[in-house]
Amino acid sequence: MPSLIPKPTILIVEDEARMRRLLELDLAEAGFQTLSAQDAEKGLDFLRREHVDLVLTDLKLPGTSGLDFLHSAKRLHAALPVIVMTAYGSVETAVEAMKAGASDYVLKPFSLAEMRMAVEKELDVRRLRDENRSLREALGQRYSYPNVVARSAKMQEVLALVDHVAPTPSTVLLGGESGVGKDLIARVIHERSSRASGPFIKINSTAIPENLLESELFGYEKGAFTGAAATKPGKFELADKGTMFLDEIGDVPPATQVKLLRVLQEREFERLGGTRTIKVDVRLIAATNRDLRAALEEGTFREDLYYRLNVVPIDIPPLREHKEDIPDLVKLFLTRFCQGSAGQPLAVSPAALEQLMAFHWPGNVRELENVIERACALARGPVLEPADIHLDTARTKSSGASPLLPEGKTLDAWEDEIIREAYRRANGNKSQAARMLGLSRNALRYRLEKIGIADEPAKETQE
Repeated sequence: MPSLIPKPTILIVEDEARMRRLLELDLAEAGFQTLSAQDAEKGLDFLRREHVDLVLTDLKLPGTSGLDFLHSAKRLHAALPVIVMTAYGSVETAVEAMKAGASDYVLKPFSLAEMRMAVEKELDVRRLRDENRSLREALGQRYSYPNVVARSAKMQEVLALVDHVAPTPSTVLLGGESGVGKDLIARVIHERSSRASGPFIKINSTAIPENLLESELFGYEKGAFTGAAATKPGKFELADKGTMFLDEIGDVPPATQVKLLRVLQEREFERLGGTRTIKVDVRLIAATNRDLRAALEEGTFREDLYYRLNVVPIDIPPLREHKEDIPDLVKLFLTRFCQGSAGQPLAVSPAALEQLMAFHWPGNVRELENVIERACALARGPVLEPADIHLDTARTKSSGASPLLPEGKTLDAWEDEIIREAYRRANGNKSQAARMLGLSRNALRYRLEKIGIADEPAKETQE
């Protein structure tokens, strides 16, 4: 019985007839419907008249450039995924296209298999984003994983994203403060993916000296440097057919960023001191507690690598923003640390729980876990009482000084409020609001996106 699900339609905008025909034939063989245009004008005409699921466009087109075509396509369909094709020497232009809204770029010359993989990945991501538009309304479904506490709406949103992205091949960028559980979420994504039977390799870039990180990731050949007495495979080789979790990606040095970009683009690399190209099939999950947008502005993080990593971003909230999960977290940690010999506490008193709920938790879930483990070790009875809870209040109090923040406000909430006020006073003009705040326009756009204020291009034309 033929499938009733319509095949995705791909618009190919390419002035070279042979390349256009090759893409048409290969994508049709892969089960896609195709529309073809030899210039931007005809491509835009298709977008006005036809349903299109994805666009492939060359950046070098006759008449209107591919970049101008991209801007026009995005004005017509803001959520439409666009993959740009560009010559190897034009990577900077490709990055400009990513800033303008392109979903991905492929460098010429490319193989048809590489292009097909890029198309399938972007269609998966679009499906994921379409499904997640209604996540807030669909939170009646409860997502649950072992060792992951998520009673709160915010953590349910995180797990809903995880549930949708895990089966796809997409690269994931986990964001959030230290201690929120990024490594736990990364492992859940791996275990829910088709790679679950493969290896899960974790590496923290800040735990390894900068001069050793490259050899740790990519391995080295015998004699590559003093002390290299034997050939050693790197973490990417060990993660083949599985998942690599690279924590603190924002601290990777520039030279290693170049090699990471190549692995993401071409799935290949050479060991340190070697000449043989090694092919790998690895899904990368990266994590950071830094603002990578700020790192872009400072020039310490590559733009092209950022756009390769930021395919599906998942931000994990700090514990102070989902305190309703604290009772269940406490129960989990009590089970983990307080069972065993007789006399160890198995419960927590209401007064002790109230004390835990009132704390700010600058160290997030990891700090709560440590506090409960310590309480279990030192408690004097079968129930944890306030006297058994030892909190690091010195981190949240200043010695007799007036509070810096308004009563009941977190730093994040206060910053969000200031940004909203500046945006309101500037009547939605991002450039004016950025000047009020002493930020660059890109930095402000990033912060607006974080608090759910979407771009309004029409107001920017008034500047």
